[in-house]
Amino acid sequence: MKILVIEDNESVSSMIELFFEKEGIKGEFVKDGLKGYKRACSEDWDCLIIDWMLPGMDGVSICRKLRQGQVPVPIIMLTAKDSESDQVLGLEMGADDYVTKPFSPLALMARIKAVTRRYTVLKEPEQDETMLKTNHFTINTMTREVLLDGRPVPNLTPKEFDLLHFFVQHPKQVFSREQLLDRVWGYDFYGDDRTVDVHIKRLRSKVSKAKQPFFHTVWGVGYRFDETIGDSE
Repeated sequence: MKILVIEDNESVSSMIELFFEKEGIKGEFVKDGLKGYKRACSEDWDCLIIDWMLPGMDGVSICRKLRQGQVPVPIIMLTAKDSESDQVLGLEMGADDYVTKPFSPLALMARIKAVTRRYTVLKEPEQDETMLKTNHFTINTMTREVLLDGRPVPNLTPKEFDLLHFFVQHPKQVFSREQLLDRVWGYDFYGDDRTVDVHIKRLRSKVSKAKQPFFHTVWGVGYRFDETIGDSE
């Protein structure tokens, strides 16, 4: 596993580096945001860990530019900001997870393993599961490309792709936020389950039509995916 860490705090970087060595992970550490962004674009990485506040370019801007460029890599935001609005902003910019300082290195490692494991499973499917088609969607799990009525859906983050792929595999089934965190995020999520709402909102904005919301809210329970034409519940 090869991970790029963009973090200007030397003590935090040193702590992460020690755990990387213990886990057999190859880590590269960059202190400057702009240099880190260029490194993120220059090679294939298994995961990016990006600090929020950085010289050169802040972490949120890095995350946003990577997603705009459709760089398919899991991103974990690492920051001292712990308000709900900050967490939502980080997720809306395309981060897959959010870890607040101070943090447990073991918890960070668990999250790294979870997001990379989930991404790898979907990136390397069995040959007969590569293409998934519905009335409106065509999903290629090998290239992680999505077509909606024959047209490409641009700028899906890795976690948005994972969530869409999961729902399409389970049409009309209702899932709670806790179930989605467990099934899509792939581990016991430590943060606010509002992250599910954020990702559903972003998916709706990218794939829904006026009378085809696809993602339906089941009040008091959670969400379901249904291609039946109608207003969102």
